[in-house]
Parts: sequence; structure tokens; C-alpha cells
Amino acid sequence: MSAAPHRTPWIVGVSGASGTPYAAAVLRALLAGGHAVDLVVSRAARLTILDETGHSLRDAHWREDLGQWLECPLDGADLRYWPAGDLAAGPSSGSYRAKGMIVVPASTAACAGIALGLSKDLLQRAAEVNLKERRPVVVVPRETPVTRSHLLHLVELIDSGAVVLPASPGFYGIGAKADAQRLIDFVAGKALDAVGVDHDLLTRWTGHLGTRAT
Repeated sequence: MSAAPHRTPWIVGVSGASGTPYAAAVLRALLAGGHAVDLVVSRAARLTILDETGHSLRDAHWREDLGQWLECPLDGADLRYWPAGDLAAGPSSGSYRAKGMIVVPASTAACAGIALGLSKDLLQRAAEVNLKERRPVVVVPRETPVTRSHLLHLVELIDSGAVVLPASPGFYGIGAKADAQRLIDFVAGKALDAVGVDHDLLTRWTGHLGTRAT
């Protein structure tokens, strides 16, 4: 009898910056593609999710709450949730199997904590672990404008091997009248491109003008 395949998830970290719809789009695309996902949501992100969507995310009822936030069924989804305060969780160790990590949105505090190796919570620790293990790590900062210290932390992340992918949607293929969801999906799609995950979230540039989707 052959051994069961090892589970190797993508880790998605959601920090407290505004922009939780970007995280929802990334999560929906990963789950729709049949990928295993580990989710870490910071304490500040819970407040942002509640403020931006009206949905709570409780440790004891995370699957029910997550399904309501994402507005999609989670039956059969290969999904694990790790409380942000659990520094003994699987993703806190380099021996824990993972394909890589996307931090979306990435607050200035999260970027600084990851860049400096502070490991103040599981999100920061998991990102640091994936960097040291040379796995793909994408951080999606959304704050604007930025300070010099923020820019320096982003440079530190790049030097450590991370991809810094600002939440800056492109308008080619969708036009200036695009609705919010299409702009959100553009950023989520670019984040997934950065880790090599197939998706259909965005219209790709073809090299020809006048091909904007209607």
C-alpha cells in the first residue's frame, strides 16, 4: 500500500491593514483551484474584517465565519486555521511543509515585523520561517503614502527574498469604469502569479491596443 501524499499548503496571512477584500479574493481563488490552504489572521485583521465586511472571525467558529466572509461553501476544502497567538502552531517551524506564503494585505507593522524578524505573532513568524527556508513569500502592502522607515523595511524584505507587490491595480483589459471587484481581482491575480498559481482573475495584456474587455 502506498503512503498517503504529504499535505503541502499555501499559507495566507491577513494583517490589519485596510484591504481585506484582497485577502478574500486570494483565498477564494486558491480554494477554487483545489489548493491546500493554511490561514493566519492577525488580531488587528479581525477588527478590519469586521469593519469592512460586517463579518466576525472567531477561533471557535472559524470555518462558519470564514464561509460567510468569503461567501462561498467550504465543504470539502483542504483548509486549516491557526490562531495568530499560537506560536507553537505548525507554520512556526521550518520543518512544517508549506509551498510558501502570501501576506495580504500587509500592514506597515507586519512588514516591519517580518523584515526585522520580530515574530510578534504567528503571521510574522510564519513569514520569517518561509523566507529562511527559501520558499516564495509575497507581501501586499496597501498603505499610502509611505514613510522612509516603511520603504526601508520593504527593501529589507526584498533583500531577504520576498516579493513586494503593492495593492496597485492595473486598468488594461478592464478600463477606467471597472467595478471594485475587478480591480481587487487584478491585485489578487498578480499575487498568485508571483507564486506560480494558475487562476482566471485578470485579463492579461496581449500586446495589442483596443482590446479592452467590455
